[in-house]
Amino acid sequence: MKNSLIASAIALSLLPASASMAGALEQPGPSKGELLKIIQQQQEALSQLAEQVNALQNQADATEEKAADHSQKSAWSENTRLGGYGELHYTNTDKKDELDFHRFVLFFGHEFSDKLRLFSELELEHVFIEDSDEGESRGEVELEQAYIEGDINDRLTARAGLFLVPVGIINETHEPPTFYGVERNPVEKNIIPATWWEGGLGLTTRFGQGWSADFAFTSGLNTPTEGKNAFKIRSGRQNVSEAKASNGAVTGRIKYTGIPGVELAATAQYQSDITQGESDVSATLIETHAAIRKGRFGLRALYAQWNLDGEAPAAVGRDEQTGYYVEPSFKLNDKLGFFARYSVWDNNAGDSNDSEQKLANVGVNYWPHEDVVLKFDLQDDPDNDDNDGFNLGIGYQF
Repeated sequence: MKNSLIASAIALSLLPASASMAGALEQPGPSKGELLKIIQQQQEALSQLAEQVNALQNQADATEEKAADHSQKSAWSENTRLGGYGELHYTNTDKKDELDFHRFVLFFGHEFSDKLRLFSELELEHVFIEDSDEGESRGEVELEQAYIEGDINDRLTARAGLFLVPVGIINETHEPPTFYGVERNPVEKNIIPATWWEGGLGLTTRFGQGWSADFAFTSGLNTPTEGKNAFKIRSGRQNVSEAKASNGAVTGRIKYTGIPGVELAATAQYQSDITQGESDVSATLIETHAAIRKGRFGLRALYAQWNLDGEAPAAVGRDEQTGYYVEPSFKLNDKLGFFARYSVWDNNAGDSNDSEQKLANVGVNYWPHEDVVLKFDLQDDPDNDDNDGFNLGIGYQF
């Protein structure tokens, strides 16, 4: 189309000069001066035409460049996703009366191709960061996920970077609308310990009808060796922040989801030294769980146990750390659900003294929208009346 317009412009611009030439040729005996004048007119016309063609070409190039730019921006936005979640908690017990915006999380994902993508999460806890007078900090900004994932084939997917360890029920799926209760359950929090992420390599393979297996080769825990938190699992999380990497961890999980509404899984992890060279303490984690939803009825049940080798953890009763919980639930309809949960955990299970902690919760979730939830639950601690009370919460995901 563009070339046709240019050709038409050339033809039209040459018509006056051609007519002059034809008229001159019909007249008898034109002089050299008259012929020279006609040639000069044609040269001027051709010069003007060249300028017009250059202008048209520049406009066409600019249009094409804008179109290409727009196409690239459109492709970037279509392949990039923004999401997130957040939750506000109110806790009222005999020892605590507190309102806290616990988490604000933004998710960023991008598909480089059909087989290669990025996942990332940035989290702000407790609204802002501040150092207290006691030297402890309140609030955290955390990079919870940041990894590249690629499909090797239809059954095998690999990932590399910072990702959530494949263990438990809520460690990988913990958005507020996806679970009952205002607070995350204490067993997965203190024993597993969710939310738990490491840096390294991971593989997921799918086989059979509903079977999958996950393998992770990652950085490991670095528990303290002295003080009140010595060898306590949750205190060993390094969050991949200049993490000591003398001793990594190997994790394996097998999962079955072949029946709609049913998830059965078991995970094992081994780390040759969870003190990163301080005390030479190897550790093994075994976890198994069931998450079932059939019609209006639901059930979650989980058991987890750590075994630590060495005299040092045995001396403080932390050579064994265990926990379990059972959580039945009932959804009256798509918007209203009720639950009860009984949790037992012990970070000093290797001690001969009775150090078990227990907590019972009953409550309700109300979903005005499938991605927005209002929560209420009562909690009872049979061994500590100061921990009795209630919790209110609101959460969302998008």
